[in-house]
Amino acid sequence: MSWLRIRELVRKEFIQLFRDKKNRPLLVVAPLVQLIVFGYVVTTDVRDIRVGLIDQSLTPESRRLVDAIDGNKTFRITHHLNHSADLDRLLLERKIDLGVHIPPDFSSRIRKGDTAEVQILADGSMSNMASIRISYTLSLLEGFNRQLIRELYPQRIDYGEIDGRIRTWYNPNLDSQYFYVPGIVAFLVMLLSLLFTSMAIVREKESGTMEQLIVTPLKPFELILGKTIPFIIISQGQMILVIAFAILWFQIPMAGNAFLLLGATFIFLLSTLGIGLFISTVSKTQQQAMMTNFFFILPFFMLSGFVFPIANMPTVVQWFTYLNPLQYFLVIVRGIFLKGTGLDALWPQFLGLAILGGIVFPAAVNRFRKRLD
Repeated sequence: MSWLRIRELVRKEFIQLFRDKKNRPLLVVAPLVQLIVFGYVVTTDVRDIRVGLIDQSLTPESRRLVDAIDGNKTFRITHHLNHSADLDRLLLERKIDLGVHIPPDFSSRIRKGDTAEVQILADGSMSNMASIRISYTLSLLEGFNRQLIRELYPQRIDYGEIDGRIRTWYNPNLDSQYFYVPGIVAFLVMLLSLLFTSMAIVREKESGTMEQLIVTPLKPFELILGKTIPFIIISQGQMILVIAFAILWFQIPMAGNAFLLLGATFIFLLSTLGIGLFISTVSKTQQQAMMTNFFFILPFFMLSGFVFPIANMPTVVQWFTYLNPLQYFLVIVRGIFLKGTGLDALWPQFLGLAILGGIVFPAAVNRFRKRLD
């Protein structure tokens, strides 16, 4: 094996990549743009819930409830209405997210010590958002109820109460960006390494330069190394770039060791580059390579735990997640980013990545060599 030949092939790959003006923004700008877009779009934080409100009580108690809703930063009363039919119409037209109906006997029932019902109407066509909005509303009503009881019945109560002191570690404000942005970093590394590896090799086939490389003194293994080393370097560079951007732009804390994260990225790339090599052996055109990439990317994304918790999946499907390198890499990235977790706790994920990479990359290299012979 000649390292001189490998070095020259790596040099040729970099020249070819950066000579094309279309590739330059893809290599540097595209990861940052995707991180910004996904970082702001992929979120479960609920803000600015548009509320349509009917107050048929018109009493000090009902006005205090209206003020509590309007004064909460999560809610915004956009419509004050008189009829239930108006609430139904606005929900249908998607002009409000939530309807609140305070009945005429609201205050009288409270003063009697009875339960006062407040009707909450939500658009259930988006079930996840509806459940979150209802949860926020019930939490607000519960707080309002406790405050009102203390004011109406200030006398001492003879029994104690439970006071839950909640401390949230690693993400004190429960900001969903803390959860999603590290996941987006991992997903972008997989996406870009898969696409660039498979597309670059297939492009060589289409342009006819692959045949020229085959007839040179380059051995098959030297050719494979020369083709994959540039993308390892580029992927590591992109990883450093998006990590720095996630820290500086989104203010996501890096609690752990960045070098450990780069080491995990290298092991993860063994799997993604191996899959990219495999795709290049079954694709004759760049269009075929692009379509085949998404055959792998979509299942990896769905079975990674990025959005849908793996514990909620059927048992049979959970077994398939063990074959997904992105699942292990996500745990590592989030653990190092948010918790400062070290190798002593993350070694099962590192081992899983190493086993998958040790199987996928050699198998892809072997298939690629057979196609060259």
